[in-house]
Amino acid sequence: MWGGLWLVELNGLTMLTGIAWICALGWLVFAAVTLYGLAGRKPLLPVQNSHPMTDAPLVSVLVPARNEARRILAQSICSVLAQDYQHLEVIAVNDRSTDATESILRSIAKTDERLHVINGVEPPAGWLGKPYALQQALGASRGHWVLTIDADIVLEKEAVRIAIGRALTGGYDVLTLVPYFETKSFWERVFTSAWVLVLLGAFPFAILNNPKMKQALAFGGFSLIRRQSLARLGDFAAVRADIVEDVRLAELLKSSGARYRIEHAPNLIRTRMQSSLREVWDFLSRSMFAGVRYSLVLAALYIFTGYTFAIAPIFIAAFGVLMLAAGVSSEWLNLLVVPSLMVWVIQVSALMFVCKNCDIPIAYALTTPLGLSLFYTALLISVINILRGKGVAWKERRVYEHTGVGLPVHDGRSADHSIIDE
Repeated sequence: MWGGLWLVELNGLTMLTGIAWICALGWLVFAAVTLYGLAGRKPLLPVQNSHPMTDAPLVSVLVPARNEARRILAQSICSVLAQDYQHLEVIAVNDRSTDATESILRSIAKTDERLHVINGVEPPAGWLGKPYALQQALGASRGHWVLTIDADIVLEKEAVRIAIGRALTGGYDVLTLVPYFETKSFWERVFTSAWVLVLLGAFPFAILNNPKMKQALAFGGFSLIRRQSLARLGDFAAVRADIVEDVRLAELLKSSGARYRIEHAPNLIRTRMQSSLREVWDFLSRSMFAGVRYSLVLAALYIFTGYTFAIAPIFIAAFGVLMLAAGVSSEWLNLLVVPSLMVWVIQVSALMFVCKNCDIPIAYALTTPLGLSLFYTALLISVINILRGKGVAWKERRVYEHTGVGLPVHDGRSADHSIIDE
């Protein structure tokens, strides 16, 4: 009997130790991919022999804006109008704002006839607010190329010229650029460093830019799309019920045969996405569940593996070090503390490079468990809230509320009660 118990304990210890070392090895590979991605974060420069300016196509810049008066709306719009690429028009949609967004836009429009301001209307059934705002802007535009940007994006004067040159020279139908992320507060820096770590490690650009791979990623703050390619999908109606419309649109465009490209452009674009813990939380809670396509299985798997392989090793390492320092020793501790400690060291080391690259104080590398916990906890809470019918917050509105238990339909149509108060 005792021999059998000892054998069970030995097998259990062997299995846990093996999992711990696999976790450490996995993080080593993840860190290597992240560092490779960081090495590729180089300024996007003009392409030699780019498209002549005399033949430059008209670019329609679409800017959906809802309650942006307290942020940098004026600075953002003015940075677009200040582009050294002259063949552009700007269509800004005041998406039913309740603040001074419209007055700011119309004040700027008086000084530059290239800015056209539209007052957005209530979206039809089955549409979310942002995709419909983009669709309204598209309907008022004339360009052969469409550039969607967010109202908190600031462009350097050469951004559009370099982007359209890269798209034309490379033969791309879709070009999305990742900006420089400004951070000023504690929670911004905790979130952004962890987010960039996950972005670079989980979505290598070499895979995203491979036309044979179906994966695609987009940053809605700067997505340049050939109008003809967008029209083949049915314009923004293809993503009318999707919170992460930028990512879904990129996936649909790439799968339709459009030539897709994603690049880093920290020298051309900058943004401050969130300025508080509440804004960080709202961003994650509305996008994480959508990111796994509202699959309870994938959400559960993501939460379990996240806490198990990213968070738990840190606590095991901390507990083990404290016990060993107190003179408490056991075979379990001796075997588990080393790989768990390795996970923590690898995480911190990788995040140090991320912080340095993003101009975040290096000390924030120590907040890795906190930053990663935000992802998994936000996903867990958003799943619970959507299943309970509470929905999630987005732009002072609640989306995906239900009168009963159910999930949003994700194929471009909307189920009953899927979208309320949007």
